[in-house]
Amino acid sequence: MSVEKNNITQSTPAATGPAKKVMIVAGEASGDLHGSLLVREMLAIDPTLQFFGIGGKKMQEAGVRLLASSADIAVVGVTEVFSKIGSFIRIKAGIRKFMDQMKPDLVILIDFPDFNLNIVARTAKKKNIKIFYYISPQVWAWREGRVRQIKKLVDKMAVILPFEVDFYQAHGFPVHYVGHPLRDTVKTLFTKSRARLHFGLCEKQTTIGLLPGSRSAEVVRLLPVMIEAAQIISKKIPDVQYILPLADTLDEKTVTTMLVKSGINVKIASGQIYDVLACCDLAIVTSGTATLETGLMGVPMIIIYKVSLFSELIARMIIRQQHIGLINIIAGKTIAPELLQRDASAQRIASEALAVLLNNSKKQEVIAQLNDIRAKLGEPGAARRAAKIACDML
Repeated sequence: MSVEKNNITQSTPAATGPAKKVMIVAGEASGDLHGSLLVREMLAIDPTLQFFGIGGKKMQEAGVRLLASSADIAVVGVTEVFSKIGSFIRIKAGIRKFMDQMKPDLVILIDFPDFNLNIVARTAKKKNIKIFYYISPQVWAWREGRVRQIKKLVDKMAVILPFEVDFYQAHGFPVHYVGHPLRDTVKTLFTKSRARLHFGLCEKQTTIGLLPGSRSAEVVRLLPVMIEAAQIISKKIPDVQYILPLADTLDEKTVTTMLVKSGINVKIASGQIYDVLACCDLAIVTSGTATLETGLMGVPMIIIYKVSLFSELIARMIIRQQHIGLINIIAGKTIAPELLQRDASAQRIASEALAVLLNNSKKQEVIAQLNDIRAKLGEPGAARRAAKIACDML
């Protein structure tokens, strides 16, 4: 069985007749970004398309009429789901009503598997609506049995990591490898010194980025320990400075309150993660898409993560991967230290950070390994290739 490759040198002509309707669902900040890029590329192929769905600010700006915000369904861990049950029930009813009223010609799912498969895909399948999954759930890491569910519900799948092709091929499900969409977006026009000046930082001082995640539950759980680690690092490197890129999904007041109480001076920058990373000698990063973004910017990092005890116990039973950081998974080895649960203490984080910051040869070795990752992720143009698949399905 071969993996389909898509020639997109020529755009599909715009559809004739009534405008096609597309429902698109993304559940977190990274999905919102990738969804917005996909929508823009699809509209470039067919400007008559109408988009509705669940997402964030970026998808809305790209032309999606939002039925609900992705912030209403974004959760961390198993136990955290319970706090969102009311939103799930309301949104599930709204999705069914929308499909009945608007009759979309295509449903596009972006990652976020539990919600997208169990609620959106099941509903769409019953109504004989075509389903395109863009950005595979990480079934290769945990709950491999979901592949059977995907094969039953999904018409076409686009994957963005090279090893996912072999994984799905082994399960008898043909997929399209389109490359990683971050290859198009992870970039900055700034040099390190100019980036620091842009954000009002000292050009010569050691700079550390604090990336506490895009969900409020992550920030509440992880930003305090990042701040404690920063306090320890500051005792070893007195002239260190800190910067925090604020995700669109977060309330700045909540973050500011936590920082003011700490006594650590942290510059907050809204929605400018790549320019922020251009400033940094190192970043302390919550596990997720941000680890790959940080790696593609060539910034050494410490990956941290914490969930509830119950979520941890469940994860230990079902997760099959040795690593949780995408940058390490792609590399097949530990490039960035991973500190999880109790290991994600302020002292351990500070110790790992100082081991890089105070050893220039080690720092340069890590940067070289990060540059190798970029080469593994294919050429730019992932969203354009995925858009061609989606438009062909229409």
